[in-house]
Amino acid sequence: MTSSAIWRRSTVATKRRLELRVGGAVEALDRIEAKWNRLAAGEAVEPERVLTLPDLPALLAALSPARWALIERLRADGPLSVYALAKRLKRDYKNVHTDVQRLAELGLIERGAGRRVSVAWDTVRAELRLGG
Repeated sequence: MTSSAIWRRSTVATKRRLELRVGGAVEALDRIEAKWNRLAAGEAVEPERVLTLPDLPALLAALSPARWALIERLRADGPLSVYALAKRLKRDYKNVHTDVQRLAELGLIERGAGRRVSVAWDTVRAELRLGG
């Protein structure tokens, strides 16, 4: 069994979802306050993994088609070095390195041992609200 097959099998039991949202700091603070209040009331609260970007252009810049293809490749193949990822994507190493750096800053991918990068998410869900 290959290391990527082992990686995919081991992640099946740990389904993780990341939510992408467009909004401001006030909305994020309201969400945190609501969760805090539920915790204070003794309610069980699931961990929430949300990446909030200020507007649609910021979301589209963060998840360009090339970056989305990078995420999909990592999800399919398991952890890879940036060099191996660039080779599989048939893209320039420097551009892939820049994309990896930005996606890691946003929390969309993770840097692991041995300079490998991976995707910890099974699902990325985007929510775009219209108006106030």
